[in-house]
Amino acid sequence: MPPQGKRRRTSPSPGPGRRKSCYFCREKIDEVDYKNYNQLRRYISEKGKIRSRRITGACRRHQDQIAVAVKRAREVALLPYVDSHHGGR
Repeated sequence: MPPQGKRRRTSPSPGPGRRKSCYFCREKIDEVDYKNYNQLRRYISEKGKIRSRRITGACRRHQDQIAVAVKRAREVALLPYVDSHHGGR
């Protein structure tokens, strides 16, 4: 019998996990267009932050283009810098 309090916790292993494929690579889109704000909205959070590659599944090249496109779309007022509904303030 093992001593009390010395039990080892084993969590289930996370497994191999499948990597998300880049939407732009799949659709063979070379450049991300800042004017397509409906598409860019998928890559920003509810608070207006640009989502990371880990979340979006975009490749490095397209994630860089997404960041530049979101910043340009914000500059020309197609996308907001922050969420306007930040509750109560």
